[in-house]
Amino acid sequence: MTPEAERKMQFLYALRSKGVTDKRVLTAMEKIDRADFIQGFFSERAYEDMPLPIACGQTISQPSVVGLMTQALDVQPRDTVLEVGTGSGYQAAILSQLARRIYTVDRHKRLVQGARAVFDKLDLANITAFTADGSFGLPDQAPFDRILVTAAAEDPPGPLLAQLRVGGVMVLPVGQSDAVQRLIRVRRDENGFDYDELRAVRFVPLVEGLGRDT
Repeated sequence: MTPEAERKMQFLYALRSKGVTDKRVLTAMEKIDRADFIQGFFSERAYEDMPLPIACGQTISQPSVVGLMTQALDVQPRDTVLEVGTGSGYQAAILSQLARRIYTVDRHKRLVQGARAVFDKLDLANITAFTADGSFGLPDQAPFDRILVTAAAEDPPGPLLAQLRVGGVMVLPVGQSDAVQRLIRVRRDENGFDYDELRAVRFVPLVEGLGRDT
């Protein structure tokens, strides 16, 4: 077995050991190489299950959290998905293997430009990336079958709840303190919203407005 193949096998084993068991999610995470989304010194640690710093003071989430959030989202092949918090583009790339269309937004223009370059390089043509205030979603493209938020708000933002289709699912971290963030899943039905608490997490805060680099 080549070192590359062994490293990928260990990567997938680590995902399974943390509870990522959905075969479609594992296949997507095997196909999309996390190293493509990490620059410089930290690229050597791409296969470790840990968050890593990226530009604009942001992070790329640890793979097991990406996998668990994707699994909880239960993406279907015909779904249109909104991701709030493009970051490196890694999460959107995983979602692109599972859904028909991905819209991803970030408040930092530099991050969106970097992610677009990787999407082009990998020929991920079903992703559209915008520089925008993600807390307001993308009203022009709504409603969405699935919404994934990769930054923590005190409560699920009202505009995002409004843009979730009936029958849709949103997964996001809530809580502003590092100590008390929880990953929750929101399901919308004819009567309103149901909430499930999934696990403790730690994410950067969801900030309104555009980044200074815009």
